[in-house]
Amino acid sequence: MKYSIAIYGGPYSHQATHSAWHFTRAVLKRGHTIERVFFYHDGVYNASALTAPPQDEQNLPLKWQQLAEDNDFELTVCIAAAVRRGILDENEAQRYSKPAANLEQGYQLSGLGQLVDAGLTSDRLISFGP
Repeated sequence: MKYSIAIYGGPYSHQATHSAWHFTRAVLKRGHTIERVFFYHDGVYNASALTAPPQDEQNLPLKWQQLAEDNDFELTVCIAAAVRRGILDENEAQRYSKPAANLEQGYQLSGLGQLVDAGLTSDRLISFGP
């Protein structure tokens, strides 16, 4: 079965990211595939390269990056929600005359159409968050 995941909560302000990561790992262990993980609302904070949790806490954005790399699925971030919250790739940083980009490697900015596409092309679209 092919799954896509939507995450609406931030990595350290809501349980959504942690729960979604565990769910995704369980789905993969059962032999299913992940098409895409879509980060929306405060979930876009998972894509920040500037996240620096204390050493005794999990680095959830990095864990997502590794899981996606190991299992070949997309980490897609809503561009409108990301820019509004200061998460920028090189193109958006230049477009808005900002001094730097901070989108973590392995994540890509895209529109809400990617969330709609995930719902249409996957067998299941599972949402996590408020």
